[in-house]
Amino acid sequence: MPSSDSTLDEQALCRCSTGLPVSHCCQPIHDGEARATTAEALMRSRFSAYVLHNKEYLLASWDKSKCPTDIDFSKEENVDWQRLEILSKKKGGEKDSKGIVEFKAYYLLEGEEYAMHEISRFIKQDGRWFYLDGQVKSVGKVNQQVNQGKNAPCACGSGKKFKRCCGK
Repeated sequence: MPSSDSTLDEQALCRCSTGLPVSHCCQPIHDGEARATTAEALMRSRFSAYVLHNKEYLLASWDKSKCPTDIDFSKEENVDWQRLEILSKKKGGEKDSKGIVEFKAYYLLEGEEYAMHEISRFIKQDGRWFYLDGQVKSVGKVNQQVNQGKNAPCACGSGKKFKRCCGK
């Protein structure tokens, strides 16, 4: 739970991108009133905990074999986490014991939008999901123009090659 001096608008939309108010989304998980029933739900609740700098929840939801002793948010003073985009999931359902979630976490830094692309592993122990570890695939500015050639995916997000889309 965030510190008691933290003000949390319970009707504001949760930044984990479910479209639900925080009071009906990640807050009950942070408060211990509910549990994350899937690896994706745990990923979303952990993202929301990063938004709120909820160190206690992050440490409690981390597998003890990989958990750090502390989390230092001082390096994130100017980071404003905005939204989470789940790219793919492998297992991690209610009946699974392991899961993988690939995601992009978007944030603002000095007025510029960045994205962190990560693949995270989760494990379920005694009916409870825990974050095991993750591999950061990339971190960079969003929509930064990079010339990757005509066969690269089009920057507009159509899924087509550049030469068959905006490069025509």
